[in-house]
Amino acid sequence: MKYTVVLEPQEEGGFTVQCVEIPGAISQGETREEALANIKEAIELVLDVQREKLYRKTSTARREISKVDVVDVI
Repeated sequence: MKYTVVLEPQEEGGFTVQCVEIPGAISQGETREEALANIKEAIELVLDVQREKLYRKTSTARREISKVDVVDVI
């Protein structure tokens, strides 16, 4: 899958980079190439966290809590 990223050169050197489609996927690097490699890793990490949150939500949503009466049978 391809994502749009924005590279910004920094006054003190290096680059910051963020993914347009995935809020929270932000990184940096000393060179353009390093920044692009780092944003790929950041995107993967954010997507992993989002998948885990979704899994927990759907797992919880399928659970049902109920009370039952048990009668002594002797």
